[in-house]
Amino acid sequence: MNSEEIINKLLNNEMRLYEIEKHVSVKEATDIRRAFIEQYSDVKLDNIGNYSLDIEKASKRNIENPIGVLQIPMGVAGPLKINGEHCNREVMVPLATSEGALVASINRGASTITASGGANARVISDVMTRAPAIKTDNVADALKIKQWFENNFSKLKEIAESTTSHGKLIKIDPILIVGNYVYPRFVYSTGDSMGMNMVTIATEKILDEMTKETSAIHIALSGNVCVDKKAAAINIIEGRGKTVVADILIPEEIVNKKLKTTAEGIVEVNTVKNLIGSAAAGSMAFNAHYANMVAAIFLATGQDAAHVVEGSLGITTAENRDGDLYFSVNLPDLPIATVGGGTSIETANEGLNILGVAGSNKALELAEIVASTVLAGELSLLAALSAGHLARAHQELGRG
Repeated sequence: MNSEEIINKLLNNEMRLYEIEKHVSVKEATDIRRAFIEQYSDVKLDNIGNYSLDIEKASKRNIENPIGVLQIPMGVAGPLKINGEHCNREVMVPLATSEGALVASINRGASTITASGGANARVISDVMTRAPAIKTDNVADALKIKQWFENNFSKLKEIAESTTSHGKLIKIDPILIVGNYVYPRFVYSTGDSMGMNMVTIATEKILDEMTKETSAIHIALSGNVCVDKKAAAINIIEGRGKTVVADILIPEEIVNKKLKTTAEGIVEVNTVKNLIGSAAAGSMAFNAHYANMVAAIFLATGQDAAHVVEGSLGITTAENRDGDLYFSVNLPDLPIATVGGGTSIETANEGLNILGVAGSNKALELAEIVASTVLAGELSLLAALSAGHLARAHQELGRG
C-alpha cells in the first residue's frame, strides 16, 4: 500500500492514525500522517516536518501518532556559580522559551549571584509518591486496612522493591481515611529517574497482595493524594520529587550596581507581592515566577512539562542585613530526572550535556542547578519591580 492509498483511507475513515505503522516504517508513517493532517486541516506543516531527532526511537517511548516536532527557541544564561553539595562549579544554563526578556533577566540574576560568590544550594529530600484509592464496606473496615498496611510494611516493601533495581519504598504515610475509602501515600526513593512509572508498577504489585489478603477493593491506582501534576498543600509540606533550597547573601555594593536597587526595596516588594499578595489571593505559591525558570529548564532538558505546576510551588524570602541582601528560594516539589523519559531525546540530552548532568548519578546535581537558576530569575524580577524596570525591559526585549 503506497502513501497516497493510505491517505485516502484515512480521509475516508477506513483507517485509523495508529494503524499506519502496520504497513510502513515509523519515519514513513510520520510523513504520511503529517501529509494527511495537511489535507485534513488545509495547512502546510513544513516546520513541524523539519527535524533531526530519531523519530523512530521517540515513537517507542515518548510519542504516539507522531507528525514531526515542535521547535522552541533556546538561549543560555550564565555563568552561574553554584556552591552545592552535589554541584560545586559554574554552569551555563540552557533555557527553552518564547517569552522575550526572560533569558536576559535570568542572566542578570546569574551575573549577580556569581559576582557575590555563588548560590548555596542543598537537596533536602528526594522522594516520589503514589497514592491509590481503596474502597471498603465501612469506616471500621477502612481502619483495618490502614492497620494492615502498617503491620505488613516489611513484606510490602519487599514486594515493591522486587519490581525495580533502583526504587526503594521508604514509608506509607499518611494513610488517609475518608468514610469507607482509604488513601495510602506510598513514598519511594527512585534514584536518577523521575520515577512515576517505577512507583506506579511497584504500588500495583502491593495492591495485588492487598486484594489477595483482604476484602478491600482497589478502585484507582492514583487517588490524587499523590499528588501528581497538581498544586497541593501536602506536597509543599511533605515534599515530592526533589525538595531543594537555594540562598545567597549579596553585598550592598553589588545590589546597587547590578540590580539597580536596594536590599530594603527588594525586601518590601517580596513582602507585599510574594507574601501578602499571595496570601490575599489564596495562592499556594508564595513567589514571583518560579514556573518561568522551571519550565524553561524542563523544556531544554526533556523533563515532563506537566510537572511545572508542582515546580511552581515554593516560598521566596528576603532580608535586609545592614544594606546587604539575604535572598532565598524554596522548591518543595521538583520532579526531575537525568535518565529515562524525555531525557533521551537528542535535543534534551544535549541540554543536559551543556549542564554536565546527562546520565546516571546526576539528578541531585540537576536539582541544585534548577534551584539556583530559580534563585537567579526570582532575584532579577523582584529587583526589576523594585527599581521600576519591568515594563521597560519587556518593551525593549519582549516586543522586539
